[in-house]
Amino acid sequence: MAKLDVLVFVDWYKPGYRGGGPVRSMINMVDHLAHEVRFHIVTGDTDYASSAPYQGVVPDQWTELPSGERVRYASRSGRNANHWRSVLLEREWDAVYINGMFSLWYSIMPLWLSRRSGKRRIVVARGMLLPGPMGQGALKKRLFLALAKAFGLYRGVEFQATSSDEVISVQRHIGSRAVIHEVTNLPRKMGTAGRPARHKEKGSARLVNVVRIATEKNIHLIIQSLMEVKGEVVFDLYGPVYHEAYWEQCELAIAQLPANIKFNYHGPVASEQVPQVLSGEYHALFMPNEGDNFGHTMVEAMCAGLPLLISDRSPWRGLVQRQAGWDIPLNGTAGFTAAVQELVDMDQNRFDALSAGAYAMGMAQVNSPDTVANTLKMLGR
Repeated sequence: MAKLDVLVFVDWYKPGYRGGGPVRSMINMVDHLAHEVRFHIVTGDTDYASSAPYQGVVPDQWTELPSGERVRYASRSGRNANHWRSVLLEREWDAVYINGMFSLWYSIMPLWLSRRSGKRRIVVARGMLLPGPMGQGALKKRLFLALAKAFGLYRGVEFQATSSDEVISVQRHIGSRAVIHEVTNLPRKMGTAGRPARHKEKGSARLVNVVRIATEKNIHLIIQSLMEVKGEVVFDLYGPVYHEAYWEQCELAIAQLPANIKFNYHGPVASEQVPQVLSGEYHALFMPNEGDNFGHTMVEAMCAGLPLLISDRSPWRGLVQRQAGWDIPLNGTAGFTAAVQELVDMDQNRFDALSAGAYAMGMAQVNSPDTVANTLKMLGR
């Protein structure tokens, strides 16, 4: 059976990594589906929040990567409607797969140029329509969506939602009659070495977060929730700074933390190094984001036997009942402080049960055959 030819538009792709989840989602999709799908990926030649082109990349032409996908790294001058139109007309694509909602060149322009083509187009919202992300710059986003619907930008377009919450958000902002595929993201392929052992002593805990530093990632909430914790706590933060002014405010708050709380910022980390970071001597992933449609780092943390300490705005719910961590409402810091304190006070036996629950939950997601089958069905296999 011939492979499907799928044209992809995404702002960032490897070797970039600063773009977070959307980049990881596309890399994982290629890794899982390359035997069935030939991906042709149009992306930028710079990483997220960077102006320096990738080294060793030839822009504005197709390059075949060792993993089998063809990638066109568009330069600033090569990012134009004529080039996009020529790519769209290059062949009869089985699907055009568009990542995100609000990017001019990688979301809006492909839809606009293909609106009368009859091509099958799938937009993956990437969590951008969930309440938390929609609350950031809400007026501009709602105005854009109103104009997009008025001009028929989404007429005939299908959507991918990765959770039931995202299905509701697409229906709310696009329309109740929108064609929606509820298909979760494909996780990173993981090894089968088993749950790693983690040493835990009562009275101390080590926490970690790997995230793009922006307002919606709630770094300030983490800092505030640690203020009243008793015992020794180390918190390690990895990730690029996106909102400089926000991070400056966080740094001022970090300086006010008591002596028993150690807050370490390590800067950006490449996506391929994240599993190694999560395999460190930690006791929870502390990641209370405003909203996640999937949360690749959360799944990878669970697969490393690392419990989650997150908000209730991700697909990973009922963590306490499943002995895999805590999912807490974003209505203050008290719930997060209590969870950290519970972790600090925890002995080895109790922590082992929590670690085992997280590991089981993560590996169940990684090993589910349904996700691959449903993704292929969505793309047209």
